[in-house]
Amino acid sequence: MSKASRVRAMARRDAQAASIGAIEGSAAPAGVEAFSFGDPEPVLDRRMLLDQAECYANDRWYEPPVSRDGLARAYRASAHHSSAIEFKRNLVAADFEPTPYLSRADFQKAVQDYLIFGDAFFQREVNIFGELLRVRHIPAKYARRGIKPGSYFYVPGARGSIEFEAFSVVQIMQPDINQELYGVPGYLSAIQSALLNEAATLFRRRYYLNGSHAGYILYATGNFANGDVDKIREALKQSKGPGNFRNLFVHAPEGKENGIKVVGIADQGSKDEFVSIKTATAADVLASHRTPPQLLGIVPAQGSAFGNPKDAMQTFREAEIDPIKGAFLELNDELGAEVVRYKERKEPANDQ
Repeated sequence: MSKASRVRAMARRDAQAASIGAIEGSAAPAGVEAFSFGDPEPVLDRRMLLDQAECYANDRWYEPPVSRDGLARAYRASAHHSSAIEFKRNLVAADFEPTPYLSRADFQKAVQDYLIFGDAFFQREVNIFGELLRVRHIPAKYARRGIKPGSYFYVPGARGSIEFEAFSVVQIMQPDINQELYGVPGYLSAIQSALLNEAATLFRRRYYLNGSHAGYILYATGNFANGDVDKIREALKQSKGPGNFRNLFVHAPEGKENGIKVVGIADQGSKDEFVSIKTATAADVLASHRTPPQLLGIVPAQGSAFGNPKDAMQTFREAEIDPIKGAFLELNDELGAEVVRYKERKEPANDQ
């Protein structure tokens, strides 16, 4: 091989090695290309499918119209969603007075099921004479209404099923406009907002965990002495991982102005609508639960106020808590005994 051929071969190898990791622009300008995406989607189609599905019936029981497992997982999707449910549950349970038939623990579990799934199930236990002895709570997530009248099943996933004695289960449910077998919670219209709230939080958390908020390109065009580039590369490697956000000092004797530039590539985090999404979705969830924000410990925005919390509490009890308490009084009518009893509420004294 001649000397000129060896020089050309070395030049090709050097160029190939230098091109690894580099981004090259095209030699000739490309033509303008335009396209559109995101065709309109009819939002009513999916909702109509849910409405028309009603309750699927297998050979033994009916399936709920909304996935109980999905409602259970969505319970903790948003802090405002779970907090509003727990707040209602605590207020209702605080007014409950235990009876010989129903304990406070069983009643509290039933109220929580009623608020999350729209149903509360109770099993009555009787003596040999048919007299009522006790009422026990059945988890609504696994309770199924049988096809035969008066039949109910306990279906805990893949562990089989248990059929209750006929007409031994009492069901308390929220009304639904599409079927009359299972209750449906009223907050379903805000589920998408709760999930969006969760997605925004998870996105921001992953954004910080993977270090994208500290991403940049170190663009160097100056002349460096032998070994200086390796020193800068090693210093940058040590600034990543645990203990990042360290300051980096670079000294380039006789360097030119703008010989080293830092170009940010991950500054989109400051441009997203994280706070707006969190605020809007929280308002949707609270509106679906009709819970005053000051009762959940939410701090009002600067320059605004929520009003007197005592007045909000009194209105909330009358408008939301009393109807929930009234729904459980149906147990007394079904069982012919005072199973549910509430304490007499004392009205707060007026401030002078």
